[in-house]
Amino acid sequence: MKNLFLSALLFAGTAALAAAAPNTPAIDKTTPAAVAAAKKDGWQLIWSEEFNAADPRPNPAKWTYEVGNSIRNNEAQFYTNDRRENVRVEKGVLVIEARKEKYDKAQFTSGSVTTAGGRLSMRYGRMEIRAKIPNGRGVWPALWMLGTNIGSTRTEDGTRIPGVGWPRCGEIDIMEYVGHIPGTVHATMHTGNKEAANPKKTHFSRGGSIKKETPWDGFHLYILEWSPEQIEVFYDTKKILTYRRDLSRPDHWPFDKPHYLIMNIAIGGSWGGAKGIDDAAFPCRMEVDYVRVWKK
Repeated sequence: MKNLFLSALLFAGTAALAAAAPNTPAIDKTTPAAVAAAKKDGWQLIWSEEFNAADPRPNPAKWTYEVGNSIRNNEAQFYTNDRRENVRVEKGVLVIEARKEKYDKAQFTSGSVTTAGGRLSMRYGRMEIRAKIPNGRGVWPALWMLGTNIGSTRTEDGTRIPGVGWPRCGEIDIMEYVGHIPGTVHATMHTGNKEAANPKKTHFSRGGSIKKETPWDGFHLYILEWSPEQIEVFYDTKKILTYRRDLSRPDHWPFDKPHYLIMNIAIGGSWGGAKGIDDAAFPCRMEVDYVRVWKK
């Protein structure tokens, strides 16, 4: 997400993550769609979350939570911890719900689920997320990834490995939507930046977008294809961004390291709240039908 300022302390003490292929917990093959998707154009399904369990709690082996107020971007929500009003599995989908309600020091609550802590760390491959996004001024849903090296980690012998922070860890925004720009879905890459002529310019980004009249009206596929040479992002079948590796600018390619997934609804903030927040938009929800990861 744009203008991201994350505290490395948020991730301190996280167990060291594998630096190669994604983790491969058991694949959910209980739906015909998951079985049919196991092999696709040379891709092999290695991780899947279909959200078809009877338990309303998201599987803690696959998901954890960001928790707190003003984590980044001067946003207005409090991300709650394992609270069913904000995050739940319901009728075969994951529901992330943003609500207008006082909570701690915030006037809104919402949910942000992640695969941090070794639940899923992906490096290269294909990710598909089928989701239905909310709409409304001040609403800012996102499906995105951060490098696992953003914060400090510890090895099995207790050695602390310092994190590189944001944006050097890399950020992959597969989907961002801001309600005050209706009909536009965004994808963006964020990296560190080293320029001798401008040493204060430490952030580089490149993005793309697609115009759709009502992207919140129904489910759509948000797709990432990631190789050692480039990253491509698709909205359904339409490519909206190609980001290629530039060997002359290694600071612009932190994407040889594993990244974890974040799915959230932010409220307000530096981008989402640029034209205020419409209280009438709440409650609103993002529904995620599935997340699937392949490799070749």
